[in-house]
Amino acid sequence: MTLPPDADALTLAPLHAGDLPAVMRIQAQCYTAIVPESLASMSAKQQHAPHTCHAAWRQGELVGYLLSLPVRGLALPALDSPACTIDPAADALYLHDLALAPAARGSGARQALVQRALAVGAQRGLRRALLVAIQGSAPYWARQGFEPLAPPTPDVRAKLASYGADARLMQRPLHPA
Repeated sequence: MTLPPDADALTLAPLHAGDLPAVMRIQAQCYTAIVPESLASMSAKQQHAPHTCHAAWRQGELVGYLLSLPVRGLALPALDSPACTIDPAADALYLHDLALAPAARGSGARQALVQRALAVGAQRGLRRALLVAIQGSAPYWARQGFEPLAPPTPDVRAKLASYGADARLMQRPLHPA
């Protein structure tokens, strides 16, 4: 999806399947500590949770994205897995992947995407947000109100380990809007 240019304003919109080639380019530019996820994995997440996947646009170009999924408890999706289901009893929003094109860093896109996702999660009645902080991003997420959460089960620990040695599971409450 391409939006018309509108000066230098940042526009947030739902992430669509047609946006995934640009998402894959941005992902390849951003991830150094882990192998970027496959198109099949990214597509599954967008298809199963289109209401919680967001795009940031500037001058008609996708400059950032945030894929997030409703989950129940700590039933986090595996990294780079095309298997994706949404539990109707989901109680949390899992922020799976936030990335910005290098040219968009410092533009406010990251904060705008995070705030949009948290607001949507709260509007949907989800009680908390979860994420796996990688590549040294835990301090950023702490400034956004996220706190470390010890992975309580072998399954969660194994999923966390797939994100790299510095991966940190984090959470924060969501408050109704």
